[in-house]
Amino acid sequence: MIKKNLIITDVIPKKKFNGKLEKKNINQFYKILEETKDTIDNPHSIYNVLSDNFEFNFKISDLKKFKAYSTIAIIGMGGSVLGSEAIYGFLKQKIKKKIYFFDNLDNEKILDFKKNEIVKKTLFLIISKSGSTVETLSNLLSLNIIKKNKKNIILISERKENILFAISQKFNLFFIEHKSHLGGRYSVLSEVGVIPAYLMDLNIFKLRQNLKKYLIGEEKKYLKNSVIKMANILQQQKYTNLILLNYSPKLENFLYWCQQLIAESLGKNGKGFLPVVSNAPKDHHSLLQLYLDGPKDKVFHIFSLEEKSKIKVNTKKFTGKINYLHNTDINKIKTAQKNAFIKALNKKKIPYMEIKIKNINEETLGELFSYYILKISMIGKLIGINPFNQPAVEQVKITTKKILS
Repeated sequence: MIKKNLIITDVIPKKKFNGKLEKKNINQFYKILEETKDTIDNPHSIYNVLSDNFEFNFKISDLKKFKAYSTIAIIGMGGSVLGSEAIYGFLKQKIKKKIYFFDNLDNEKILDFKKNEIVKKTLFLIISKSGSTVETLSNLLSLNIIKKNKKNIILISERKENILFAISQKFNLFFIEHKSHLGGRYSVLSEVGVIPAYLMDLNIFKLRQNLKKYLIGEEKKYLKNSVIKMANILQQQKYTNLILLNYSPKLENFLYWCQQLIAESLGKNGKGFLPVVSNAPKDHHSLLQLYLDGPKDKVFHIFSLEEKSKIKVNTKKFTGKINYLHNTDINKIKTAQKNAFIKALNKKKIPYMEIKIKNINEETLGELFSYYILKISMIGKLIGINPFNQPAVEQVKITTKKILS
């Protein structure tokens, strides 16, 4: 019997549903599902990134010369870097290299890097779909690494008139094309995430192994149930906050990737969730009161990872009042706290979804990426918006450049 990597449970009380919307969404879901399956092998479709026949714009043989670097600096913003951060955070125990992420404008990080690392012994991976992202260019130029024929730089952008592509041409730097039809937040399983994973010495074939799992067979029901229920909730506009409650530090960066995917894909035309990454049990002691007894405007996605801790609590030297903790590992305590929270949600009839992650490996992470790519894009289609564009973001980018000019 094949062991499941993910266990997905949706609990949304029936009274939270609009019956007419539910029937309409069920019919529409199957139509969207078939359209998705029909386009997955189309190289110009965003869903093609989930296809077994997806063609990369690089050859592994061309990347082997970069494998010797034990220090890697990845420079990007949003979808250009969040995916590789998620990969690193989840599989860090398998990665022996030192990885830096320049994912914001941070003077101190640049100064510390220059002070502690040798530039010529660092591999720099610069990623920007447009090739003109202001923050990415600012970090790249602040590090002052661009020189003619440098062998420790990889640039990824669209192959068109943009700054990164122009730099690659002028200075004869290693360049990989970013597919123009593939938006940043949907690009993690393309060159954008797979190249960093390869350079981290991870198995990129296993990362892409089960990407169509939730489109076919028994697993399809988990996608269907969640998409229909979440679309129903959004359409009623009673719940505006989606709390990504996290019980495992290994998942934190993955949830920041989810945050961008949800916010940019669904936040349009007055619709959408505000996705908030909330780390537990820490936030039990700051936000739990609001979660359970505040405004009823929140849906929860609860994430946990089944793993044994090497650390156990020893109470022999102390009072008998804490004997219930004796010889208990840290993760068992967190599981108890999570289950107590879920009981409270059930009692108060607050809607939630739980994802329990069984295995820490590349296949599991690939499944998580593909599940959320499908889920969020399909929800967008069900509520009548384009989940693939980001018009408001583009307007701010244009205005920023005007101000700086």
